[in-house]
Amino acid sequence: MIKVIRKSEPQDLKDIYEIINDGASAYRGIIPADRWHEPYMAFQELEDQIKEGVDFWCYVEDGEIQGVMGIQLKSDVTLIRHAYIRTAVRQKGIGGKLLAHLNDIATTPVLIGTWANAHWAIRFYVKHGFHLVSEEEKNMLLRKYWSIPERQVETSVVLASRSN
Repeated sequence: MIKVIRKSEPQDLKDIYEIINDGASAYRGIIPADRWHEPYMAFQELEDQIKEGVDFWCYVEDGEIQGVMGIQLKSDVTLIRHAYIRTAVRQKGIGGKLLAHLNDIATTPVLIGTWANAHWAIRFYVKHGFHLVSEEEKNMLLRKYWSIPERQVETSVVLASRSN
């Protein structure tokens, strides 16, 4: 069984799109109804994210992409974006391996935004060395580094690497 983490290539876009929308199914009923839509991430939005500087990394096992995680340099911080694992292979350590890899290649402090009610995601990031920032800092960071609607700022949290 060959397992590798590699930077995505243009031909991976369809798989990345499928994995994001499959993995996002875990958020259905968790995030506010006014922020949920089908598909969770439209193909055009994925392309826009890449144009805005999100580099996706893929966890590949025997030639099939099983998980994806994006990384985006934003001036003086690195954002971890769009971390999703195929539903069929969750709980096998794939997310932790991707996160460790991206954390290793980051050259600035790492920030992660996620939904406040996604308690499993928050536990995952805390388990991997991140900590929740205060409400005041969260609001400032989300408005400074992310391009998201105010409603999403209200219903999200930010976690920071221990070096922050």
